[in-house]
Amino acid sequence: MSDSVFYKTFDRHAHGQGLKGHATHYCPGCGHGLVHKFLAEAIDELGIQNRTVAISPVGCSVFMYYYLDVGNTQAAHGRAPAVAIGHKVANPESIVISYQGDGDLASIGLAEIVSAAQLGIPLSVVFVNNAIYGMTGGQMAPTTLMEMKTSTSPWGRDRLTGQPMKMAELIAQLDGSVYVERVALYDAKQRTRAKKAIRKALQMQVENRGFAFVEVLSECPTHLKLTPQEAENWVRDQMVPIFPLGVKKELEAEPWFHMNKPNFDPQTLLQQIEAAAEASERFSPGFPAHLHPEDISLKLAGSGGDGAQTAAMLITRAAINEGFDSTHIPSYGPESRGGTSYADVHVAKTEVLSPASPNPHVLIAFNAPSLAKFGPAVQRGGAVIYDSSVISEPPKLDASVKMYGVPFTQIALDLGKLLVKNIVALGALQAATNIFPAETFLTAIRSALAHKCSLIPLNEEAFKWGQKAVTDVNGR
Repeated sequence: MSDSVFYKTFDRHAHGQGLKGHATHYCPGCGHGLVHKFLAEAIDELGIQNRTVAISPVGCSVFMYYYLDVGNTQAAHGRAPAVAIGHKVANPESIVISYQGDGDLASIGLAEIVSAAQLGIPLSVVFVNNAIYGMTGGQMAPTTLMEMKTSTSPWGRDRLTGQPMKMAELIAQLDGSVYVERVALYDAKQRTRAKKAIRKALQMQVENRGFAFVEVLSECPTHLKLTPQEAENWVRDQMVPIFPLGVKKELEAEPWFHMNKPNFDPQTLLQQIEAAAEASERFSPGFPAHLHPEDISLKLAGSGGDGAQTAAMLITRAAINEGFDSTHIPSYGPESRGGTSYADVHVAKTEVLSPASPNPHVLIAFNAPSLAKFGPAVQRGGAVIYDSSVISEPPKLDASVKMYGVPFTQIALDLGKLLVKNIVALGALQAATNIFPAETFLTAIRSALAHKCSLIPLNEEAFKWGQKAVTDVNGR
């Protein structure tokens, strides 16, 4: 290669110093090294090094970013195709390679690879099939051969564990794929074919023709407990009869993928979603630093139907209207009504760095189980606002945590609409914490009810009664 795609030294070993700085983490006789070489040569020959993004998930390929001098992304186990799609649509000019093993692609990532292939946008998938989970301990993989002994099939794979999965044939059946081939590495002739197949898979993407998939039958001498030469013979004699080599699909696809880069200009995006051109009116004098200098976390929890998610979304909208960064992460139980439902909310002065609220500054609890579960996690000096209509005996929490019992449910019933108890809770939040001025919340509520204007007066009344319930008890 004229301009090597491999790094000159590999920092994984000895910080790139001496002989170890030229060694990979692969076992002697492993096929991954050859596949890396063929990938690097194809990238160099096609002149796409500066456009290439290689994605390596969990498995023997996990450290590929130490070896190939291209854009690299790590993906969760099995999720490389989903990450690949993200890269491709975010930067359509990139050449994206999803590099996966059999346990990763054919097991935990089966849904992802099938969906990506059926979508059919130009991606290049290199699937290294050595019939076993190599890195994680030699467990049986979806491609493990019948009667083959592994750490999880010590007596050999049998009918009760299913037949080996033929991924190349499966992908070839999907309408989105345009090129699918299975190759091997056990002799010079097969290696030449493997190199050509990998290059072609990249070429199909360079030309915007579609989804390409190359399955490489590879040796794993370590888990086969064979020498490298014996492992090559095993692939030839045992794997090839089950996984026949050759082209499984090759379409004369015309170039079709012409996608503009996403536009992240704020004004353009606002126009696209027909958002109001003017900024929302602001009522807060500044960030509510009395709760936290930079980032306030809240958790709202109750039963499905209590309105915790809606209240969380209104807090988030109120924060954004005031010019702060804010996030809302919902978590639902399986039931649409009656099951567990909670939301994590962050309000940050500049940027939310983590949207989860495991230790919130403020907890709003709509039922006793939620208060019992999340109350102990509230930060020292924080606040808990709970529905005293349904929680008669709140648990004892840290003495520094302020407790506000407000009858959300009873107030809502008195107003004639149980569903507004979450708005009562927002009024109580405002009075108890002064996180935002009352008008900030009311503006968010009015905006959310813009298409149901008749409900605005009731919700405003519910909010004010929530405030009053706190001020009456606490003299605020």
